[in-house]
Amino acid sequence: MTALARTLTRVTRGLALIAALAAAGCEEPDLTLPTDAQVAEYFSATRIASATMEGNVAEITIAQSPDQLRRGGRIWAQVGPYIYLFSDPTLSLFRDFGGLAGVRVVTTVGTAEVARATLPRTSLNELTWKRALNVAGRARLEGGERITLLEDLIIFGEDHTEFRYNERYTRRR
Repeated sequence: MTALARTLTRVTRGLALIAALAAAGCEEPDLTLPTDAQVAEYFSATRIASATMEGNVAEITIAQSPDQLRRGGRIWAQVGPYIYLFSDPTLSLFRDFGGLAGVRVVTTVGTAEVARATLPRTSLNELTWKRALNVAGRARLEGGERITLLEDLIIFGEDHTEFRYNERYTRRR
């Protein structure tokens, strides 16, 4: 065997080894998406009005009480989406469906949209998810008595989501 033949044999074996290693480390990413029914099932413990898939974003609609908005005003209008968005069902959807790009929560009163917030998959890491669950949990448990917990959740939500509020419900008086 000539020197050139030996060199070509080594190069060919090296390329084959690199290709085999690359193929072994490159698994197809999980890009599955939930169905509307699966999204609804994840949020079955809450009072959702609807659950749908809009492309690769799960959208949950929550009917908010008019009395709650009358009593709580701007703060309750703004906090609505975050109460549901920063929750175990949202985290579980992201973990179980690799193709899910985001989760959106829309709150309504009758036919009027009050607020919406979309949480992109990449907005929170493992540590910030723990913080999100903690802030939202405290707001759910004690927010009626300690308004600052609701304000903390609004600030956290606005820092990590794409949001929009209906000015009719959120303007300062």
